Amino acid sequence: MLTVVPMSTAAPPSEIAGSVAAEALEILRELTGRPDAVFREGQDAAVAALVERSARALVVQRTGWGKSAVYFVSTALLRRRGAGPTLLVSPLLALMRDQVAAAARAGIRAVEISSANMTEWDDIAARLAADDVDVLLVSPERLTNPRFREEQLPGLVARCGLVVVDEAHCVSDWGHDFRPDYRRIRDLLGTLPAGTPVLATTATANERVVDDVAEQLGAGGVEVTTVRGPLSRDSLRLGVLRLPSDRARLAWLASYIGDLPGSGIVYTLTVAAAEETANLLRDAGHEVRAYTGRLDDADRKDAEEALRENRVKALVATSALGMGFDKPDLGFVVHLGAPSSPVSYYQQVGRAGRAVEHADVLLLPGPEDIAIWQWFATSSMPREDHAAAVLTAMADGKAWSVARLETVADVRRSRLELLLKVLAVDGAVERVQGGWRSTGRPWVYDADRYARVTRTREAEQRAMLSYAKPVDEAECRMAFLQSALDDPTAAPCGRCDVCAGPWYATDVPEAAAEKASAALDRPGVELSPRAMWPTGADRLGVDVKGKIAPSEQLATGRAVARLTDLGWGQRLRSLLGDDGIGGVVELDLEAPGIEEDPDAAFEVPVRRSVSDVPPDEELLRACGRVLAAWDWAERPAAVVSIPSRRRPQLVSGVAQGLSRMGRLPYLGELSLAHGGPTGQPGGNSAFRLAAVWDRIVVGPELRDRLAEVTGPVLLVDDLADSRWTMTVAGRELRRAGASSVLPFALALTA
Repeated sequence: MLTVVPMSTAAPPSEIAGSVAAEALEILRELTGRPDAVFREGQDAAVAALVERSARALVVQRTGWGKSAVYFVSTALLRRRGAGPTLLVSPLLALMRDQVAAAARAGIRAVEISSANMTEWDDIAARLAADDVDVLLVSPERLTNPRFREEQLPGLVARCGLVVVDEAHCVSDWGHDFRPDYRRIRDLLGTLPAGTPVLATTATANERVVDDVAEQLGAGGVEVTTVRGPLSRDSLRLGVLRLPSDRARLAWLASYIGDLPGSGIVYTLTVAAAEETANLLRDAGHEVRAYTGRLDDADRKDAEEALRENRVKALVATSALGMGFDKPDLGFVVHLGAPSSPVSYYQQVGRAGRAVEHADVLLLPGPEDIAIWQWFATSSMPREDHAAAVLTAMADGKAWSVARLETVADVRRSRLELLLKVLAVDGAVERVQGGWRSTGRPWVYDADRYARVTRTREAEQRAMLSYAKPVDEAECRMAFLQSALDDPTAAPCGRCDVCAGPWYATDVPEAAAEKASAALDRPGVELSPRAMWPTGADRLGVDVKGKIAPSEQLATGRAVARLTDLGWGQRLRSLLGDDGIGGVVELDLEAPGIEEDPDAAFEVPVRRSVSDVPPDEELLRACGRVLAAWDWAERPAAVVSIPSRRRPQLVSGVAQGLSRMGRLPYLGELSLAHGGPTGQPGGNSAFRLAAVWDRIVVGPELRDRLAEVTGPVLLVDDLADSRWTMTVAGRELRRAGASSVLPFALALTA
């Protein structure tokens, strides 16, 4: 049963039992460090539900309202009454760090068990056994860890005084940041002793998500109290500025970021965009840093502290800097590219203006946004054929490593690991020492549920497009976001660019535009060679393993750009179109499983049909600039191209153009054998290698020409995805007598 506590009827502190009210207020003041602090409307109602009634409560409140105060105050009160420690399920390492620090301010002993502190696990276990821990923070993925599940979880469940699920929208399939392991929480709640209070908190949930989460919290007929307040943020001034190109957007940012209040965050949708934007802003004289999942934990902490201490104007970040980052005086949030839904956008802009009167929020949407959103629509859903292949292989009842499973399902590792998590949540497999094992339970592909989620995500994308309309076509920005989260108090804010007119400059200074163009037009990225054969290739008929022999390796190569890059990356995505791969956009998401794999990256297919055309002069000049800047140990002596069935004019045209520019002989193409490469691009390394093995060869005429060449061979292709085509082609050239092979591609996928 669901009981909703509207904000107008939330109990004031005096309505909590007298002694509890005094204690609660004392703890709140210790937590905040303010002797005059009082409970915000609704905080006390949630504390009362947990401490006095041992209830289950769902708190849906805007960012900065103080949801953490509810569970820390409740924890302190319950511990003083002899209850066991609080188990807090939290989605991010950065969020855990902030929560541990906040607890310490109130004298609450909080510790985390995560991949970042493995050396401390034994000490933490001893402290738990000695009842020396008030709050234990874990990620949802930790609930699947065999050691934690077997050694720690049963004891915690039996004696914990409170269970807290932070960012609880992730529990729902409809939540904007879906994490498969969050679905385990319903099972966890079913094992709790009767009367154990449970708190779920979130700032980003519409009515559908609220109902779904409340239903899961109340499984078995347990009453759930929902405390929900208005989501309007009076401190935020929202705006949308539509500019015609990447150059214009970056030029605008370089020109005006210094005018934005205080320090803030510039969000991008991809890792490459974050790094490029940070470089351009630094070149323009701004003190900024890039913040992505590629940073190690120490560098992340240092970057976060630099922003908190206002030592940088901004962090240029992917969504890796999201839930849980706490800087109350954050002055602005700018998005270069729109998130896929108003819900996720509200969550990110909520970082700003929490303890300042005014903060600026600006969205600079880009034409590539929709292509990137395609990943969000399907990222949490397994493919039926992949699931069937995995479950068929695991029917032997043995433990399978992820590397071994890559030889039975043609899916990249990040998606394979996600598939295993989904199957584990559904009870079909379990994580054990040495990998994963089938449970023997039947599993049926839930096509209806996945179709339902897909439709919901597509609707969210359409809503985001509506939010990003120009000023003269849009409605109040804040009211739009409130309505998207089903806030009945939505009303015009009077501050955004729709209500009060644009508050930001709309022009792009010519000098800044020229500088941005120069930076974006600078082609050339390194193409690293493969050094190891993929594990399990022999199971697919390719008899290789271990290191690639030095006599068969490629040298380090070059490409014009990554498809994820701004500037040339955008142009190459349009040129290469849909070849079965399309563009691949590397995303940097704190989901799913980021606590286990903080560098997870996923692919977004960009489907376009284009005809094969020769390279234009602009592209050839860019290729020439890459060659001119290439610091090779020995200049190439000849050019060879990889045969293309989709774009023969483009690939051979680039190879011949480089031959002319470098005054190098063009020796022609390699040959296709056995019908040429097979399979679909985009899968894992073992399958990609098997698809090209013995299918790209050096023909007799090319072999004869190679015999007349002394020096490295420049090997040309259009797109380097898995790099196994280049690796096999280069190996064949080396075996045919080439002293060295320098790979060159128009584009890298990541």
